[in-house]
Amino acid sequence: MNNIRIGAATLNQTPLDWKGNKENILNSIEEAKSKKVEILCLPELCITGYGCEDLFLSDWLYIKSSGILLELLPHCKNILVAISLPIKYESKNYNATCLIRDQQIVGIYAKQNMALDGVHYEPRWFNPWPAGKLVKYELDGQEYDFGDFTYDFNGIKIGFEICEDAWRDERPAGKLYEKGVKIILNPSASHFAFGKTKLREELVVKSSENFHCTYVYANLLGNEAGRMIYDGEILIAKDGKLIIRNNWLSYQPHQLLFADIDVLGSNGQINLPEYQREKNIEFTKASSLALFDYLRKSRSKGFTLSLSGGADSSTIAVLASEMIKRGLTEYGIDGFLKKTNLKIDENWTEDIIDNARLVAKNILTFAYQGTENSSADTLKSAKALAKEIGATFHHWTIDEEVKSYTGKVEKALNRKLEWDTDDLALQNIQARSRSPIIWMFANIHNQLLLTTSNRSEGDVGYTTMDGDTSGSIAPIAAVDKHFIIQWLKWAETNLGYNSLSHVNNLAPSAELRPLEKTQTDEDDLMPYNVIVEIEKLAIRDHRSPKEVYDILKLKNLESDKLLKDHIKKFYTLWSRNQWKRERIAPSFHLDDFNVDPKTWCRFPILSHGFQEELKEL
Repeated sequence: MNNIRIGAATLNQTPLDWKGNKENILNSIEEAKSKKVEILCLPELCITGYGCEDLFLSDWLYIKSSGILLELLPHCKNILVAISLPIKYESKNYNATCLIRDQQIVGIYAKQNMALDGVHYEPRWFNPWPAGKLVKYELDGQEYDFGDFTYDFNGIKIGFEICEDAWRDERPAGKLYEKGVKIILNPSASHFAFGKTKLREELVVKSSENFHCTYVYANLLGNEAGRMIYDGEILIAKDGKLIIRNNWLSYQPHQLLFADIDVLGSNGQINLPEYQREKNIEFTKASSLALFDYLRKSRSKGFTLSLSGGADSSTIAVLASEMIKRGLTEYGIDGFLKKTNLKIDENWTEDIIDNARLVAKNILTFAYQGTENSSADTLKSAKALAKEIGATFHHWTIDEEVKSYTGKVEKALNRKLEWDTDDLALQNIQARSRSPIIWMFANIHNQLLLTTSNRSEGDVGYTTMDGDTSGSIAPIAAVDKHFIIQWLKWAETNLGYNSLSHVNNLAPSAELRPLEKTQTDEDDLMPYNVIVEIEKLAIRDHRSPKEVYDILKLKNLESDKLLKDHIKKFYTLWSRNQWKRERIAPSFHLDDFNVDPKTWCRFPILSHGFQEELKEL
């Protein structure tokens, strides 16, 4: 019999949290040893955290992380553990995994392929290791094999791929198969994106089949450094069959899964519960986990939100509420308060919903900041949702502030400001007048101000800088308005927020023009479903205006003339508003692309605005 108990653990790490990261690693190792696990794989760069950015260009970080590695050795008795960290060799930086057996380092594998697509920028910090090259690396006075390293574990060969290694056509696994490797360990830091879990599972299962091995995958977990969310998947497959899979997007600091695998024989198919991979569920789970980690890692006391009663702010309010509910479900009230370092004295019950409302009252501050142009419908919508969630709710008007600003400008210009001539300025001053007040509330309560901008607004600059863009984080800046509108309808039914019936019966509107002008977002811009189709081709796929038109005209979204007008409008507004996107608050990466210039989409602030390209239409 060749049964080996093989395990993998996901870890919720934080850059530079040496104590916390080490504690999570130790807890996973101790749990693995208590369960008699023989081989344990931990995620990529788990000692430092993956998101250290340009700190990887320093020298001291490598010295510190190697010191932590040496401190972990005594805890690795009677177990084989793969622990990942950055390694500096001959003045070059490498992303590596150290294999430890029974308290001794037996070798170190260096990543061969650097991720440089989308949100990744690994070649800025690390060098790719040449395939087939193996050298000696000195650590603490001893030499170890370093590079393209494999290991013989009781007659069974173990090899490595680190994250991006596995996603390339020319990948290390092919050479490992030729060497007779039967177990491939993959420590990963693979960020969350809608639908990616299915692709990842297919990769792991196919890898085990194509290379006739047991493939072990361990991903990071949680909102590690602010923007990226890691779903914490653990996957073990053998010969084309998925053996084990965990509960992803957990709030736990670590999770361990293991299986007894006949490495040289055959394992039967294990019946696994199917993931709920529907996009609405993914959005809810990933965003609420990201808010939970952001709250506790920033050591804040809650969230403040300017709740307009519209779609965007209502979405964020529900996500904050779901953060509390999921946290209480996983930890209970005492565990939740301890994890978030919150001190709340309430008459707690056994009911999660009741307790969630009590927590919300203490850590969620919502305010409806109306003007003479605000409708009774949006106030009703905001009030009802805040009440259902349990958040502390305030309502005031900002007409006095708007009048003061406007009066000063009118005096300076020696004329009256009118909607026919000063439309944009009169709209923006309302949004900007809200910002100082809501910031003040956030400061007083030591809470994070949540920004309500979505990706569709970011595309075309349909947002007021220093107004609705004000905030510490922008939870929905990576998703489009079309998705948000349908998600709210789903949340009303599936998450049980009955108060969403109000916002779900309203046409999205900035409510900045006089009510008799009947302002709606889609009248100002274009239908949101059209924006989505244009942005996917123009931004994600980098198509020209003419190429976008040729593709979309086949979909019959609207008349030929309207489609051309909307494509022209999109490209014109996109190129004009890059400066706004440069200033959007940090956002969570949720989709397979986004418009954040710091993590995905770079575009010149000044350009010729596609003028020649638009003439082709």
